[in-house]
Amino acid sequence: MGPHPAVAAIRLAVRRALHDVLTEHTKTPYAGDAPLVLVACSGGADSMALASALAFEAPRRGVRAGGITVDHALQEGSDRRAAEVVERLTALGIDPVESVRVTIGRAGGPEAAARDARYAALDEAAERLGAAAVLLGHTRDDQAETVLLGLARGSGTRSLSGMAAASGRGGRYRRPFLEIDRQVARKACMVQSLPVWDDPHNVDPAYTRSRVRHEALPILEKALGKGVVEALARTAQLSRDDADALDAWAAGADPTVRDADGRLEVAKLYALPAAVRRRILRSSLLAAGSPAGSLFARHIEEVDRLITGWRGQGAINLPGRVEARRQDGRLVIQQRSAERPR
Repeated sequence: MGPHPAVAAIRLAVRRALHDVLTEHTKTPYAGDAPLVLVACSGGADSMALASALAFEAPRRGVRAGGITVDHALQEGSDRRAAEVVERLTALGIDPVESVRVTIGRAGGPEAAARDARYAALDEAAERLGAAAVLLGHTRDDQAETVLLGLARGSGTRSLSGMAAASGRGGRYRRPFLEIDRQVARKACMVQSLPVWDDPHNVDPAYTRSRVRHEALPILEKALGKGVVEALARTAQLSRDDADALDAWAAGADPTVRDADGRLEVAKLYALPAAVRRRILRSSLLAAGSPAGSLFARHIEEVDRLITGWRGQGAINLPGRVEARRQDGRLVIQQRSAERPR
């Protein structure tokens, strides 16, 4: 008799992810006799299911399985829970396993700050351990929530594309479960008798994603019928295809709209389709120092009006102490000096 269907599903997803990692490993060898693949595990059902599947598949694919749990230190006893996760991963045969404690800042709000600190810790661990990849337990439900948040923020096609199956430096982060429902992962834990921890922050209405998960999506499914999660996840993939094509177009067009000094020429920018032009503007603002997490569609629209709705307006102040202004038919994007008032 084969494994339970839920267990079979998560193992197949991880098997495919490891196949991709191994294929790329032959092109870019890593230290060690076999590539090390880490699982980022919070102790929740999604990441515990992912860890169990990695522990099963890794030795069968010639891969070393390691684990990282990040202690955000946001709740009393978080260090004890992190220690429990280390014990659970070790019991699965995963080695090495580490717990990393982080300090959460305030930039971008609590959710964004926690995410930034978590990824910084995972990046550091992956670099230090020479990992070929880090597996993340985001499910199709997480993808649907991300798309819905993007819709609410009016952030454009790239935001609607949700989370990529591979992202980060060199495709470091892999998300094998983006086509798997959250309930499948939970069922896999249950039939394998894997203990899981349900983070109270996931049901705390103070957090935007929690409200989307427990209020917005259920209302949509009640009003529109089942299948909303699947439709939103499908929207993510279609949007990602479109966004990738437009990003490639913008990257190719960028050098053609600059003068000999590298400054953006307004007339040439104006001639481009809006979707391409705004991508060039966004990449220019990021290059000048605007943080990606603080640069929103409304900022890009303001800068775009220097091109399409010019009426002599002055410089526009943007996140990261960046300013954009129109001058002599050029768009000047640069850091403001510390002395200049906002």
